[in-house]
Amino acid sequence: MTVQHLADAASLAALVPSGARIGVTKGEQTDVPMAMALELVRRGVTDLDLVTIPTCAFPASGMMLDILVGAGCVRSVETSGVSMSELGAAPRFSAAVKAGTLKVVDATCPAVYAALQAGAKGQPFTALRGLIGSDLMAHRDDWAVVANPFEADDPVALLKAINPDVTLFHAPMADRHGNVWIGRNRDLLTLAHASDMTLVTVERIVDGDLMEDETLAPAVIPNFYVTALAEAPGACWPQQADGTTDLDAVRAYMSAARTEEGFRDWLAAHVFARPEAAE
Repeated sequence: MTVQHLADAASLAALVPSGARIGVTKGEQTDVPMAMALELVRRGVTDLDLVTIPTCAFPASGMMLDILVGAGCVRSVETSGVSMSELGAAPRFSAAVKAGTLKVVDATCPAVYAALQAGAKGQPFTALRGLIGSDLMAHRDDWAVVANPFEADDPVALLKAINPDVTLFHAPMADRHGNVWIGRNRDLLTLAHASDMTLVTVERIVDGDLMEDETLAPAVIPNFYVTALAEAPGACWPQQADGTTDLDAVRAYMSAARTEEGFRDWLAAHVFARPEAAE
């Protein structure tokens, strides 16, 4: 498969339709696809169903999800948690949950991982024991409890596989063949395997073939799992290329987003007033 090399994050985001099921990661490293998310807001995409692997509980990823929810782009979120980590609750997400305008599909970290791994392997479902006895089972009509066919008196929960329509993420680099280096972030590989389409922004595109370097290849997503990519330095803002996060920017967003009016003012200044990624 030939990977499309597109001009920018806007060109990638243009491939995402309203109503798509979107896979995103927890944002622990430089993987938050903020530039693509802001382009979705600019385009007015709606009815997105987000799946987080397994949470959006780091400041940058929580901020990205919060922006998408506050802008009215999101219909549902399947997750084991959404927050800004030590900075506090995600303000627009919390407001939408309280107002009943957002569907939250509760899960656990192991459940999200197991369902995505099943999707990556082409399985229709997977089994997981630890959910039995939790109140989650009463709220998930897509999960079921069955008897273990190999062991008496051993019930197990069955989870429907998760196959996102699109996965979005940012990565440190890719080569000109479309192979993407992700470092130790294996969650991105799971998402790429499970998804129908994978769209990636990268800090830089390098010459050569990353798959031919034995020291780098184990941390590379092969190009046949990548649909399109764009070289877009800084597209993971407020994360930085060195792995740090601009916490002052996150705090400023949270202060503004405490109210609907403040959030709309933030969007006007940081999203709609400029074609490039927010700063």
